[in-house]
Amino acid sequence: MTIKRPIQVTLLLAMLCTGSAFADGVKVTANGAQPSLAGSSDYSSGAVVVDMLFVANEYSQVSGAYVTFAPGARAAWHTHPRGQKLIVTSGTGWVQEWGKDKQVIKPGDAVQIAPGIKHWHGATSTQGMRHIAIQEAVEGKNVEWMEQVSDDQYAK
Repeated sequence: MTIKRPIQVTLLLAMLCTGSAFADGVKVTANGAQPSLAGSSDYSSGAVVVDMLFVANEYSQVSGAYVTFAPGARAAWHTHPRGQKLIVTSGTGWVQEWGKDKQVIKPGDAVQIAPGIKHWHGATSTQGMRHIAIQEAVEGKNVEWMEQVSDDQYAK
């Protein structure tokens, strides 16, 4: 099942699930307290699951999520206004900057993507991959989605 919902709505849902406003101090959101979200077919190909870790709030415009890609699954081409950081936690994947060769990413690898760089990331064709994605919003928007990664682009 694919849930089609813009990223801002997804983040709003996550904020409602976690309570974006909290008093100064320490807030723990228990593992499993938030529902997993199916990746939208508008922004990805294949089976993708997003598990929000934290969302932007009045203190910080940074959000983070576990993103799990089944073999062959990948994000569409996209950019981030303040860049993105990925930390691979399991499996094997690929990341590619527009116009450059794709790179293999494995558990423990940290990927830094500069602001405005058109890129995609996802699993290899034979292995799934999970990473933590961290990005910052500008005026409430943390990603600009573009076209899907074609099968030819993915295979190169």
